[in-house]
Amino acid sequence: MTKDTSNQMWGGRFAAGPDAIMEAINASIGYDQRMAAQDIAGSRAHAAMLAKSGIITDSDAEAIREGLLTVLSEIESGNFAFSTALEDIHMNVEARLKEVIGEPAGRLHTGRSRNDQVATDFKLWVRDQMDAATAGIEALIKALLAQAEAGADWVMPGFTHLQTAQPVTWGHHMMAYVEMFARDKSRFEDARRRMNESPLGAAALAGTSFPIDRDMTAAALGFDRPAANSLDAVSDRDFALEFLAASSICAMHLSRMAEELVIWSSAQFRFVTLSDRFSTGSSIMPQKKNPDAAELIRAKIGRIFGANTALLMVMKGLPLAYSKDMQEDKEQVFDAADNLMLALAAMEGMVKDMNANRPSLEAAAGSGFSTATDLADWLVRALNMPFRDAHHVTGSLVAMAESRDCDLPDLSLEDMQSVHAAISADVFDVLGVHNSVASRMSYGGTAPARVREQVARWKEILG
Repeated sequence: MTKDTSNQMWGGRFAAGPDAIMEAINASIGYDQRMAAQDIAGSRAHAAMLAKSGIITDSDAEAIREGLLTVLSEIESGNFAFSTALEDIHMNVEARLKEVIGEPAGRLHTGRSRNDQVATDFKLWVRDQMDAATAGIEALIKALLAQAEAGADWVMPGFTHLQTAQPVTWGHHMMAYVEMFARDKSRFEDARRRMNESPLGAAALAGTSFPIDRDMTAAALGFDRPAANSLDAVSDRDFALEFLAASSICAMHLSRMAEELVIWSSAQFRFVTLSDRFSTGSSIMPQKKNPDAAELIRAKIGRIFGANTALLMVMKGLPLAYSKDMQEDKEQVFDAADNLMLALAAMEGMVKDMNANRPSLEAAAGSGFSTATDLADWLVRALNMPFRDAHHVTGSLVAMAESRDCDLPDLSLEDMQSVHAAISADVFDVLGVHNSVASRMSYGGTAPARVREQVARWKEILG
């Protein structure tokens, strides 16, 4: 095969031949430069420990510390030239450190490997993202609480199968999402506690013969303790998978709420009006106001699900300890984290800005025979009727109302007594939607009093 033919097979980007291909597939600096701050923090902690343990001199440790701060400043100001030939953020930082301080830079890597270095950097980055996700979820919960408190006694239809089921309150519906997102918050917090062990000092896979102090570096980096097994420390990516798993569940909740906002803001429902900040118009239809932010949240969720699946596939067949496959862990996590934070911020903004259309909610709450269950419950309580019989009587009354194109409260007492003679005028006390929601006083129910109790409870929890 001629050189020209082989280059054509590789493609124009790899005209330089196999070396260019290997450099391209091996390098991760294009994305792992995002861990620069974590990498430098880990190196500073490691250098301080090496000096205290007598492994390097104090003067070398000071030079390394100052040099690393210079490198970090260059990166943060955008004046750092990243090199693909140096593969990753770790080698890029170390090479620049050597240019800045000379020989002492070569002592920084004593007692560690890129294996424990990258595991530490990545853990620090994921931990920061867990904290950011927790804060983002809490901000969304507070926006939901404000909506719930404002509409604790506003009636609206509750749905099953997207069919009118029973009246609920706007506040109760908002509080359902508070509970969902609160579980998401707890998942990130729980995962953070579990992952907070330091890999630094595990070295390549077996630890090191240098008298290092892993407790010192763990404490300096905010870890609870050093990881107990060096093999596990360098090969573990559970923390990234747990982040993606928690992100996926949270993303699913965001998508469900986004779907409801799309439906509720439609001309057919008119339950909510989204602000212009989170809507767009149509290029040819001037009447349109499209819920684009909600739709994009609904779509972006797929990227988070995909990242979770992708990393599981990377890890599923790897023997201990480190394999180069694990370089493919970060890009997926970075993308998922970006999209989760964007979706959380957009949802918080929509919830804070949206206006619930109380008249439309109330009108819809009474449609579709939504108080049929209240009628059946009244038959059980007032007439001591078995529930199955009450269900049958109520069904007959619903059929009568449907045939007359009216709702249950519109039937006369005589109409109801034609189905069951013992029905009294007291039945009309339970057929109104406000009476219906007020009666649902069981713990966790939709009664306004219960909604306000839950709002107060969550406001106290969040402080």
